[in-house]
Formats: sequence, structure tokens, C-alpha cells
Amino acid sequence: MLDLEVVPERSLGNEQWEFALGMPLAQAISILQKHCRIIKNVQVLYSEQTPLSHDLILNLTQDGIKLLFDATNQRLKVIEVYDLSKVKLKYCGVHFNSQAIAPTIEQIDQSFGATHPGVYNAAEQLFHLNFRGLSFSFQLDSWNEAPKYEPNFAMGLASLQIPHGAMVKRMHIYTGNNLQETRAPVMPLACFLGNIYAECVDVLRDRAGPLGLKLRLLTAACGPGVMTDAKVRSIERSIYFGDSCQDVLGALGSPHKVFYKSEDKMKIHSPSPHKQVPSKCNDYFFNYFTLGVDILFDSTSHLVKKFVLHTNYPGHYNFNIYHRCDFKIPLVIKKEGADSQTEDCILTTNSKWDQIQELLGHPMEKPVVLHRSSSANNTNPFGSTFCFGLQRMIFEVMQNNHIASVTLYGAPRTTGQARPESSSSSH
Repeated sequence: MLDLEVVPERSLGNEQWEFALGMPLAQAISILQKHCRIIKNVQVLYSEQTPLSHDLILNLTQDGIKLLFDATNQRLKVIEVYDLSKVKLKYCGVHFNSQAIAPTIEQIDQSFGATHPGVYNAAEQLFHLNFRGLSFSFQLDSWNEAPKYEPNFAMGLASLQIPHGAMVKRMHIYTGNNLQETRAPVMPLACFLGNIYAECVDVLRDRAGPLGLKLRLLTAACGPGVMTDAKVRSIERSIYFGDSCQDVLGALGSPHKVFYKSEDKMKIHSPSPHKQVPSKCNDYFFNYFTLGVDILFDSTSHLVKKFVLHTNYPGHYNFNIYHRCDFKIPLVIKKEGADSQTEDCILTTNSKWDQIQELLGHPMEKPVVLHRSSSANNTNPFGSTFCFGLQRMIFEVMQNNHIASVTLYGAPRTTGQARPESSSSSH
């Protein structure tokens, strides 16, 4: 049985690990994988057809804990303990729930002190006692008790009278004063772990197509003794098609992984695949997992030739390999008519394929069907995706109409063309 410390408005954990509000989904899953012998039977719950409409949930069924992640930014929003009989809980080092200590209203009052009057929810038949960043829900024994806890009964004073011996049924940890209105906080300093993260990624382009990326990066100092005065720094970096490996390393630092392509599976779709001379070297990717970005370099020139932006939707084969890339792709749409007016539009990580087609038009060719599978196991429970090419961009579309990834490609700069300088700022 897990023995965990409750920190209101912050976290639930022990000396080995901690689930902190604002933590990225991938980090929470990494903790679960590392401690899989202790934390077992974890479910991933999400909406298959409308993944942005509901929180993404990690359900620790053996321990009675749910971790609710914001569907858009994929950071931890709420920690719920829904079965207190499966876990030990303490506050400031003192247990208020264990096999020997029942989580009654008297015990909660003794451990956490006074707070505002409780609120009765008739639909759930639960009494909610709220502290800042923490709430307890008490189960009433019978419907006979319910009427005297209605909010308007006895001028509202009856809400003070939670029955003696009432047991906690659920506990929530969140940010702010209202569980219903809470949002995932910014990522805490302890979660950076020496990595850089992308706050947003803007695609730079001209009328012909993409030119490169402008990334707003978040980083924090790391190492012994730096947490006391450490701050999150925001910096901007730009990388372009035709940049060298050194340019990219100078802008973004070392990648998490370098992956060499063994074969080009899309080569068959080129105009004359049989005429292409086989290369003695393989193109290679810089994988930046915490940015949600891959950068492909040409094996001969070692210059950037493609960018891949990942949305990390659940239900995709690559889910949880990358953090979600919050990208924005500006488009200039020509309106029909004599005036030849143009309209500026922006595609985002949340844009759906039908919305994109309305802006860019339908592709002339049928999609390429992409079926991912590992070399060791040919099964893919999520099914195939479809790749459409428009305006030097390839959109990988999932079966629920959401975008799994966007691949950007374009002509590299000529030899005499200067590289634009990237700007930086901090706060």
C-alpha cells in the first residue's frame, strides 16, 4: 500500500517520487514506468473521437488514484484519491488516513484545521469541505439526512453541521479555491530536470511555403544549490531550412536522440524513384522529445531539409514519445473575386483536417496510407493514418480527423543567402 504525503495546491508523493500539479504527462508516465513493480494496473482514459473535450486521465486502479491532465496542454490539473481504503495519506508528516486511522470529519478537522462551511451537493449526495487547493467529499449515510443539509435550510447555517463520524469518500488536490474552475498551473521548476521545453512554435514562411521555425523556449537552471533562487527563463530561437548541424546545436542544444533513417519509405511516391542514385549514407533526425520536434538533416550536405511537428494525441502510435508541440502555422488565403484580396489565417495544434481543407482546399491526389508498427511486433492497435500534401506541408491525419503530425519541407537557402539572426529574451 502506498504511503503518500499530501501538499495542498501542489502535489501528492513520497520521498522517491512526486506527482506535482503542472507536471507534463510524459513525466508522470515515466514515474509510473519506473515504479511499475509497486504501482500496477494503470489505465489511460481519453475520448477517442473528441480528445480535446475531456481530460486525459491516468487511473491507478490498484491505489485508488486518478491523475487528470488538461486535454490541451497535457499538464497535470487535478489529483483525485477516489478510494481512501487503498492508500495511506499524511499531511505535514502525520497520517490522517491509514488502516489504523479512519478519515472521519473529526480527523480531517484535527489534521487540517478550520475552513469555510461545507457545501452539500444533492445530486451526488455528498458534502464537500473545501480548503485552498484541497477538498474532501463526505458520503451521507442515508437520504433521511439530506433535507437538513440543503443550502437554504435554516438560513444556510445547517451547512456547518456535517454528521459526526462522516467518512471521506474522495479527496482532490488542485490549484486555487474552486475545483470546478481550476486549470493546470505552469510547469514547476522541479519538473524541468535540465531539459528545455517549447512554450510555442511559430512556423516562419513566405508566400511559397515554410522557411523555418521560431521557438519560444522555457528553461531553468539545474544542479546542486541552484533551486533556491532559480527562475524559469524564456528565450527565442529560430532555425531554418538549410541550417547546418552546428546552427541547430547552437540554437537548441543537443538532441535527446539522433536517429538514422534506414530507408526512405516515401521514395516510391516520388516522380522517378528508379532514377534516384542510392546514397551511401543515411539521412538522420535530431529528435527533441520535450519540444515535440524532429529535424531531418541531409546525409551529404548535413543541412536541415525537413521539420516534423508532433501533436501527441492519445490514440496515435507515437503517443507519449513526444511532448505536444503547440505550433502555429500562418496562412495567406486568396479570396475569389476581382479584387484578389487575401485573408490571414492560422493553423494550430488543435485544428482539425476538415477545417484545414476549408482553408487550403482539397488535395489533388489521394492520401498515402501510413501504417506504423515496430520491427519486433507488427501489430498497431490504433489503425492507420493518412498523409495529405499541401503547400510544402504533409499533414498526418488520424481517423478522428485530428492532426497527428505536420512535416514541413522546402528548398534550402542558396549559398550566398545570409542566415537571419535569431533573437532572444529572458524574464
